[in-house]
Amino acid sequence: MRAVRFSEYGGATAVVEVAAPACPADGVVVEVRATGVCRSDWHAWQGHDPVRLPHVPGHELAGVVAEVGPQVRTRRVGERVTVPFVCGCGRCALCAAGDAQVCPDQTQPGFTGPGSFAELVALHAADLNLVPLPDSVDFVTAASLGCRFATAYRALTAHGRVGAGDWVAVHGCGGVGLSAVMIAVALGARVVAVDVAPAALARAGELGAEVLVPGGPDAAARIVEATAGGAGVSLDALGSPATAVASVECLRPRGRHVQVGLLLGAASTPPLPMDRVLAKELEIYGSHGMAARDYPALLRLVESGAVRPGELVGRVIGLDEAGAALEAMSRPATFAGITVVRL
Repeated sequence: MRAVRFSEYGGATAVVEVAAPACPADGVVVEVRATGVCRSDWHAWQGHDPVRLPHVPGHELAGVVAEVGPQVRTRRVGERVTVPFVCGCGRCALCAAGDAQVCPDQTQPGFTGPGSFAELVALHAADLNLVPLPDSVDFVTAASLGCRFATAYRALTAHGRVGAGDWVAVHGCGGVGLSAVMIAVALGARVVAVDVAPAALARAGELGAEVLVPGGPDAAARIVEATAGGAGVSLDALGSPATAVASVECLRPRGRHVQVGLLLGAASTPPLPMDRVLAKELEIYGSHGMAARDYPALLRLVESGAVRPGELVGRVIGLDEAGAALEAMSRPATFAGITVVRL
């Protein structure tokens, strides 16, 4: 099969012929129809999130089941599916409790094994992890849900507990940040969007953000002023020490900070203002994707038209362009939106 592969961190990517994946006994092989290009893939390519080399990236996928393992009971060949970027083992207590997104024996396409920048991808524990797609949700839209939209949805609903009229601050208006803006607006929240890029801020405004704040050292103070006391919920959707600190500093008393953007390497221990956390009784959460069991509620929201993830897709490209799209993430963004590879 054809796949995008790199052999060294930060090195050249190329479309090459590789062996098709074997079907796991408890899993499936999916014929990939669409896959997102995500900053998490960029982190793997850069070596910030180490992977086995040579490597095929890609973890935001949608497609059709091509082969089913002998232990699988609920999936069938020809079924249209998507999958969380974290696949639980299906055997541990956390998976049994519905928390596969923090399974200690998890697999992740594009990280623990070859990913979806390929014509075929193998997925484990299919009975637990595969999500059937409604006919009304096309493959490009399903791929755009990926880790970004699903992670933003769970960050806002499970951790942020966002309600109508709440002020929500979103720091970083890339794919996951714009997803958070759209979802928060659909939940009836009032949104403050923060970004250093004017185009990203403008897009957040188009999606319903009421207040647009240029990123910088005074961002938190401007949010507190605009919201008359601070946001009730704040997401660091970028993943940097500066945005993590600003996200905590912009909260009102009893507010909730959710860390969505990856903080890796030297950036993994930002100097969060714990004095504020204590004095204001703030809550701090991490958000690591969303288990398959929680996808139906999100898909119902998509089917209803309350959220429109397809509108966040900025470009649809072919597999031959996927490597260049990944490499382009090393440079400042020239447009606001998600890039999806259609096969």
